[in-house]
Amino acid sequence: MATDAGNPIPRFPAGFLWGVSTSAHQIEGAAGEREPSVWDAFTAGPGRVKDGSTAEVACDHYHRYREDVALLAGLGVDAYRFSISWPRVNSPGGLDFYDRLVDELCAAGVRPVPTLFHWDLPAALDWLERDTASRFAEYVSVVAERLGDRVTKWITLNEPAEHTLLGHALGVHAPGRKLLFDALPVAHHQLLAHGLAVRALRAAGASDIGIANSHGPTWPASKESADTEAADFYDVLLNRLFAEPLILGEYPSGLGELMPGDVTADLKVISEPIDWYGVNYYAPTKVGAPQGTEIEFGGITMPAELPFSVRDVEGRPVTDFGWPIVPEGLTELLTGFRDRYGDRLPPIVITENGCSYEGIDDQDRIAYLDGHVRALHRAVEAGVDVRGYFVWSLLDNFEWAEGYARRFGLVHVDYSTLERTPKASYGWFRELLRAQR
Repeated sequence: MATDAGNPIPRFPAGFLWGVSTSAHQIEGAAGEREPSVWDAFTAGPGRVKDGSTAEVACDHYHRYREDVALLAGLGVDAYRFSISWPRVNSPGGLDFYDRLVDELCAAGVRPVPTLFHWDLPAALDWLERDTASRFAEYVSVVAERLGDRVTKWITLNEPAEHTLLGHALGVHAPGRKLLFDALPVAHHQLLAHGLAVRALRAAGASDIGIANSHGPTWPASKESADTEAADFYDVLLNRLFAEPLILGEYPSGLGELMPGDVTADLKVISEPIDWYGVNYYAPTKVGAPQGTEIEFGGITMPAELPFSVRDVEGRPVTDFGWPIVPEGLTELLTGFRDRYGDRLPPIVITENGCSYEGIDDQDRIAYLDGHVRALHRAVEAGVDVRGYFVWSLLDNFEWAEGYARRFGLVHVDYSTLERTPKASYGWFRELLRAQR
């Protein structure tokens, strides 16, 4: 049993869902067997991925999915969160792959939990265009009709905040635009796509629908008003902008008037009731007043004209990615959500939590996960309705603009041979799951 100073991790409520997560573009490979996505175009450009790599092969999960499902079965998870590639579904035989994958998962006793959009937009589409939301709903209907007899839990979108900020405002992810606040329509159209997808899934008979939004506490750099005001603005932009249209049916004050179209009507669609709210948590963010110059943070250049600056969280150990390790930030986040939204907040599922470390004997990852699972339990004890926890990730994979330089997996992947090797953390998580049952 996993322990901390000899103390076992407390038991979670009966029926708590334990799983691991991946995404299609990061693991599937077989790029020639689907239509292009915005990420294929982005990675083809020089200097956009730090090691110059692409996801053309990645982990070759497309051809090795049976091996990967066997790893899931050996791990003993209840559920597997994966994403469905919209470009692959648009290609001949694309849905057949997910048919086979879902069958394999069901045969192994692992519940399939597909995410319908995890950043790999078909190259012919554009989130700046409102019609993309309608096209997404059409795609969702096709997938639900094919898989809905076996898939009972669905996720519409993954991290629309990051896709908006990194892909369309700062240009460090696909499609590589640097629009700053002119990227706000991308946020609105993704949220609209979510609401339309909920309606499409309901029409197909689905009854267990959520979204995976990234969130973290925002800490002001000081008590000075310039820093607290900047932190409040950042919190609105990265947390409340993507939560409150779904939970409350309204944008934070002043943001709705910046969005395109009939926002009042759109919010009725965006706020279609969901059954649970997914939270991806990695770390809090320390924010201060703008400093008037570009700032390099986490490998990202933050432009001088932003009305805030992101600072280092000092005095904390960091992962290989340089992210601060703050398990109690997860408790703070969840209890803060409960206090802010009260009875309007749906049950929560942690849809991603994990860390990047090298090595197969990954004791640092074990310590990280141990601390965060305990922090999650403290939130449950404080009365937050949390229904599940998914580790990011099952496999080492293509980490977007970082290429293959970051390893988040419970399973090591040798990218030259594609051999899978379970890490020490895989064994730790397996023992945790056994102890919880």
